Amino acid sequence: MSTHDNLPEADGNEENKTKTLEKKTENPISEVQEPDSEASESKDAISDKNADVEVSPVEDSIPSEEPVVNEDTPNTEVEKESSEADAKPDDEIQSEMDDAVAKDSEDTSKLERHDIEKKDYHAMSKEELIAELRHLIKNEKILAIKEHVEEIKTEFNDKFNEEVEQKKDEFLADGGDIIDFYYSTPLKKQFNSVYFDYKEKRSAYYQNLKKDLQANLQKRLDIIEELKGLLNVEENINTTYNHFKEIKERWHNAGPIPRDKYNTVWNTYHHHTENFYDFLHLNRDFRDLDFKHNLDQKLKIIERATELAQETDVNRAFRELQILHKMWKEDLGPVAKEYREPIWEKFSALTKQIHENRQEFFKVQDKVYEKNLEVKQGIITKIIEVTSDHPKNHGGWQQKIKEIEALREDFFKAGKVPSSANEETWSQFKSAVRDFNRNKNAFYKSLKKDQFENLNKKMELIKIAEDNKDSDDFSIATPLMKKIQADWKKIGHVPRKDSDRIWKRFKDACNYYFDRIHAEKNEINKEETEAYEKKLAHIESLKNLKLSGVPENDLATIKENINAWKALGRVPYKKRNIESDYNKILDSLFEQLNLSRQETEMIKYENKLNSLANQSDDRALRNEQNFIRKKIEEVHNEIRQLENNLQFFKHTDDDNPMVIEVRKNIGKHRENLEVWKNKLKKIKEL
Repeated sequence: MSTHDNLPEADGNEENKTKTLEKKTENPISEVQEPDSEASESKDAISDKNADVEVSPVEDSIPSEEPVVNEDTPNTEVEKESSEADAKPDDEIQSEMDDAVAKDSEDTSKLERHDIEKKDYHAMSKEELIAELRHLIKNEKILAIKEHVEEIKTEFNDKFNEEVEQKKDEFLADGGDIIDFYYSTPLKKQFNSVYFDYKEKRSAYYQNLKKDLQANLQKRLDIIEELKGLLNVEENINTTYNHFKEIKERWHNAGPIPRDKYNTVWNTYHHHTENFYDFLHLNRDFRDLDFKHNLDQKLKIIERATELAQETDVNRAFRELQILHKMWKEDLGPVAKEYREPIWEKFSALTKQIHENRQEFFKVQDKVYEKNLEVKQGIITKIIEVTSDHPKNHGGWQQKIKEIEALREDFFKAGKVPSSANEETWSQFKSAVRDFNRNKNAFYKSLKKDQFENLNKKMELIKIAEDNKDSDDFSIATPLMKKIQADWKKIGHVPRKDSDRIWKRFKDACNYYFDRIHAEKNEINKEETEAYEKKLAHIESLKNLKLSGVPENDLATIKENINAWKALGRVPYKKRNIESDYNKILDSLFEQLNLSRQETEMIKYENKLNSLANQSDDRALRNEQNFIRKKIEEVHNEIRQLENNLQFFKHTDDDNPMVIEVRKNIGKHRENLEVWKNKLKKIKEL
């Protein structure tokens, strides 16, 4: 068996890495398995800043709540402050490494960690936040959800507090006393209950962890006492050595202990291990064999540390260096005295180099983070500028919402910022976005009030439409229905949940009314079309009418035809010119009769009046009456003018041609005047 096959296994997450060391044949330390993903590395590793920060041991208290950093903020893994980049003494560097190894030894919680998607909690409603919190508690490991839970808590409380402020304002506006104000909701009680379940589950976890760490500590202290007792046992050296190896195996599997006890317990164990090897001087073969094995393995660790000093991923190198230190301390025993100092000094020098590489990397990163900080501060400024402008309508706010969403995406893509500015930057960003949302919500709250007023107005129009949809008085109902349709268009938006419902009611009422009108008009149009067809046939038959030559009989025939024409009814409005065609035929028939002009005119005019009387609109008759009155007035004026003209010929003989012509015209006008008066009389009779 080769010596490197005996390299002991490390506890916890180091097991896979140690197994890789065991599988090596030529360069056993050069290949160490890389974590599955960058995310798992950042969670499973000792955080950079916490490497040199004291943490209260688990047995003293359950860790308190820490400020939440949203995943959207860049620094989910806390980085070193730039001031720490300065060179440190070797003993201080080694002390930091010891603390890191001690913390890692205690930290079984890293086995609980895994990636969980963080959602945009700020955009969620209170109901959605409660559902997400319940889902995390039920389905995820308790230590993995701390940041998620605290951010959900912050967002829920912010939304609830904003609601409380609104209710408080309304309470005070109604004359309430602030002393009497109290506000809670079932959602708030529900959230408190779910959050309490989280704290109970987390507390139970830490209590079990504390108990396990104390039990492991006692187990290791008992092992040390047993190791001390080996020096006083009187038995065969081979039996004692086998007992020692069995103690080492139990030590290796004893499990994690509290961090603050780690270095003391290990130093005690190491001290008694060296004492035992000194005791083995009675059997140098056993001692030298172990010394050689330990030296081989520690040289392999130094070889791997040399490679890590050239590693470009300084965080990965630092995390693996912690594993190597833990293996050096926990898994390997002492070496021969002449090698102890040289190999330790070499390993310490490599530790210092890796530490310095890491600090140099932080200096470069700090510059990048400073630029990212400038970008994010610029984005926050733009959000504040967008927030300062308050649109007056829905479309304007929708445009602003798109702008804010684009700025939010830019903020999340901007990268990490210095850890010292991380919390403040995130707070400023959330405050700016929250201010925008507060203004937006205030607008839509006001808009909602207007929408309820619009809803009441439209409900009034619906009542009018439904009350008049069965009306038979079309002359009054039709203009009214058209007016409320126009009024409806002028009224603004109503609440979305009511929009479709009230529109359907209004549309159904209006359609019902106008469908009735259209149905009646269609029936009328059908009758008018039939009347038109009959009148066309009547005109054709009238063209072939032959008068007898007896005026009385022919006049009776013409009047009979006129009465038949009247009985045929109205024709479509667009076909009304058929009346002119009919009158022309009548004129030709009347010319064949020996009737006075006045008689002829009155017979034809009665036909015209009958046509006007059949129209549903009385305006046609009124217009005809006004027209006749106007013609009577015109004829009167013409007669007066002609009579005045005769005054100029009073000394002229009566047989003067001009006088004869004037008197002839006066006679015609008087005859026309009589016709128009008779027509006016007929209209009045109607």
